Amino acid sequence: MAASKFQALWNHPVGPKTIHFWAPTFKWGLSIANAADFSKPPEELSYPLQFAVACSGLIWSRYCTVITPRNWNLLGVNAAMAGTGVYQLSRKIWHDYSSKTEAEIANE
Repeated sequence: MAASKFQALWNHPVGPKTIHFWAPTFKWGLSIANAADFSKPPEELSYPLQFAVACSGLIWSRYCTVITPRNWNLLGVNAAMAGTGVYQLSRKIWHDYSSKTEAEIANE
């Protein structure tokens, strides 16, 4: 039973014998690195970088649902990229917005 499941995975169109398996597997490194930056102070985050990560994740997540064969590993990694990018952008925006309001209050 386990051998047949392994054989089915091995011979799948997006299985380990193809680039369709390995590219998204290594792309997880980007999402993990972005998640590791959750502890980074928001003032050190970059708007262009996080915007690119979020948009890339959103666009490619949509693409993953229309290609054949469906690549769930690619969908997962792109959803994670979109999620981490949007979260980091929200942290940066919130920090910049609250910093400006605190500065305005201090000037009054």
